Amino acid sequence: MSNIEQEGIASGKQHCDKSEILTIPNVISFLRIVFIAPFVLFFLNEQYIAAFSFIVLSGLSDCIDGYLARRLNQVTDLGKILDPIADKLTLVAVIICLGTLLPQIVPLVIALVVKDLSMLLGGYYLIHKGIAPPAAKWYGKLATIIFYVSVVAIVFSRAFLHYNNPLVVLILLSITIVAMMFALVNYAIIFIKLLNENEKKNKEKIEDENK
Repeated sequence: MSNIEQEGIASGKQHCDKSEILTIPNVISFLRIVFIAPFVLFFLNEQYIAAFSFIVLSGLSDCIDGYLARRLNQVTDLGKILDPIADKLTLVAVIICLGTLLPQIVPLVIALVVKDLSMLLGGYYLIHKGIAPPAAKWYGKLATIIFYVSVVAIVFSRAFLHYNNPLVVLILLSITIVAMMFALVNYAIIFIKLLNENEKKNKEKIEDENK
């Protein structure tokens, strides 16, 4: 193969990699991560209307990035990683903020943080093994929707109604945890299945090479 052909292939790969990174859904997912900082800042300074605005924007962006990825045929491996990372970081930030107001939900905060760290580490392990992480499933998106609805309801009640009931917060977060744990169990099943399939493929490859 000539140097010109090799340079052409390398250039094509770089263009492909760049095009997979700078997609509309990926940019939206990245913006969702950016929205975390102002939300935390406004929430901790009790500027709940501004905080409410950013959490709503975050929720809307989460609803459309996956749709656009499928609609525009821009589903990428980076997007499969970036979207759940944005979800997890937003979740942890919001729960920690709520925990500063309601110390009684600290055990729930710990449970959610452990759950999300487990999913992130699981995704990283798959990538390390050369396995593409699975795309978001309906139960994962449902859990995320329940989370955003709960948080929007809590922040909205404080921002506009000046209403704060710890019991309501506890109930909403408990429902969120049930949905999240259901998603975690199902993703764990997929995780184990992918590892087993990968191990099987590797064994078959070794056997073929030894023939």
